[in-house]
Amino acid sequence: MKKTREIALPRQRSKGTKAVTHRLNRLRTHTQPGRDAEGARAAGEAKRDVVLDCGWGRLLFAQTFSDDEKLLSELREEAPSSRDIVFYVRDPHVLLSRAPQEIFLDPSHTYRLDLWTYRANTRRTRGITIRRLASEADGDGINRVYAACGMVQIRSDFFSSERDDRSLTYFVAQDDATGEIVGTVTGIDHQRLFDDPDRGASLWCLAVHPQARQPGIGEHLVRKLAEHFQARGLSYVDLSVMHDNTLAIGLYEKLNFRRMPLFAIKRKNAINEKFFAMPHQSYDALNPYARLIVDEATRRGIHVEITDAEGGFFRLSHGGRSIHCRESLSELTSGVAMSICDDKAITRRMVSAAGLVVPDQVEVGEDREAVRAFLEEHGKLVVKPARGEQGRGISVGITTMEALEEAIASARQVCDRVLLEAFFEGEDLRLVIIDYMLAAAAVRLPPRVIGDGRSKIASLIGKQSRRREAATGGESRIPLDAEADRCLAEQGLDLETILEEGREITVRKAANLHAGGSIHDVTDLVHPDLVDAACRAARAINIPVVGIDLMVRDPAEPDYVFIEANERPGLANHEPQPTASSFIELLFPGSRTAV
Repeated sequence: MKKTREIALPRQRSKGTKAVTHRLNRLRTHTQPGRDAEGARAAGEAKRDVVLDCGWGRLLFAQTFSDDEKLLSELREEAPSSRDIVFYVRDPHVLLSRAPQEIFLDPSHTYRLDLWTYRANTRRTRGITIRRLASEADGDGINRVYAACGMVQIRSDFFSSERDDRSLTYFVAQDDATGEIVGTVTGIDHQRLFDDPDRGASLWCLAVHPQARQPGIGEHLVRKLAEHFQARGLSYVDLSVMHDNTLAIGLYEKLNFRRMPLFAIKRKNAINEKFFAMPHQSYDALNPYARLIVDEATRRGIHVEITDAEGGFFRLSHGGRSIHCRESLSELTSGVAMSICDDKAITRRMVSAAGLVVPDQVEVGEDREAVRAFLEEHGKLVVKPARGEQGRGISVGITTMEALEEAIASARQVCDRVLLEAFFEGEDLRLVIIDYMLAAAAVRLPPRVIGDGRSKIASLIGKQSRRREAATGGESRIPLDAEADRCLAEQGLDLETILEEGREITVRKAANLHAGGSIHDVTDLVHPDLVDAACRAARAINIPVVGIDLMVRDPAEPDYVFIEANERPGLANHEPQPTASSFIELLFPGSRTAV
């Protein structure tokens, strides 16, 4: 036995040494992409000066360029409204020194997933299908996701034009219930693109719609792309992620991506300005609704002074004109118009006088028999505080006197005066009117969750609420309150119920975004009569920027009832419609030329 161990031990050492040597060699090869490529180019085996058009801009693979001047010359050819990226820069300090006024070091980290150690996912997706891009309609869906995420969109002719399909791969996540594209990821096969001797690949533009309902979409997309490249026999997948994108970095590290000492360079342009220019003081404290407008003003060369970041206040100055704003509320809106919008009963009377269709409404008094009679007359009611915003204190679809008393008590916590309104079955339509013209139209849907067969409804709501908070900078969350309890009880459920896999339920009936609702653009579909009604309401109130809420059976049909007017509509909720651009154009006509 002793001799056996003496003989076996050297063999184990030899095997272990080979394994360690193999890993070290792979690490040396993969730490600096292009190190072997230089020798390959000298032998004429690899392509030179590789530039790939991605629709939103171009990727310039630095390791394929023979010198920095040629690389800079190519970067200077960046098209308007595009974002070109020089990737795999090994010596960024040297490249930056050659054109410091034109380029900057992108504040992103590079991460790598080694495919030779990657293990495929065995857990199947629920409620979504991950598949390859199949049509131009899918391309439109990708752009809707990009717009919702604040990303540069792909130009309209890209998917229909000639492109290298062999090196570019698009995967999309499609909602099984609605058919909508709710996520996307792009992959580039370096081997097919430029005969990469390292047999690498890269991941770009991972995006999930902020209002997607299913959890884990981003992870499924990353895994699908990794498994796709692994099947092709590639060695690794690289990606670039902003240094402060903690959620994305957490996902990549969970999937065993590791940091790499590789860098990206970009050109100084209007799209990239926030990464290289001195930021506005207190900019980071602004909410998404104020930040959207500040970004648009900065892009146009309009001076911005943030006067109270937490409240969303800022002053815009340009060409001798100065206007103070709170998000989309500006000094152009009069105090009278604000007071009309502030009181829902007054708003209803004003727009009714202008010819709009309004629901029956009464104010709750001491006479409970009158309250009971109103409920019996209409069968189903909406209860709301006479003054308030962001959906606080609103209960929808009340059918019993017991529920009505609870809803009235909830509304009185927001305002002493409470209104009862006849319920109109349909969809909640928000029309944003700027300068008495339609800027955007969107259907707002109440928050919903999808069961996985394992989790309690309270847990599902918590996950969905955290996603909504992350997507809106903390502006939207789903309250676990009496309204949620009532909505669940009507479906025979409660917060402790384990929801069966694939079942989708509504967790509260109010569709306000601040209460976790979602929004879906219908600007191109909305019926002209609905647009006309919203514009007439704005003129009746004499308010230049307003969100008009209607209940409709279908946004493409003319039937509606007026619900309320919001003097400070959240413009950031309506991408891809250019609401911020319309708002700035109202404040500073002709400023578009300053872009």
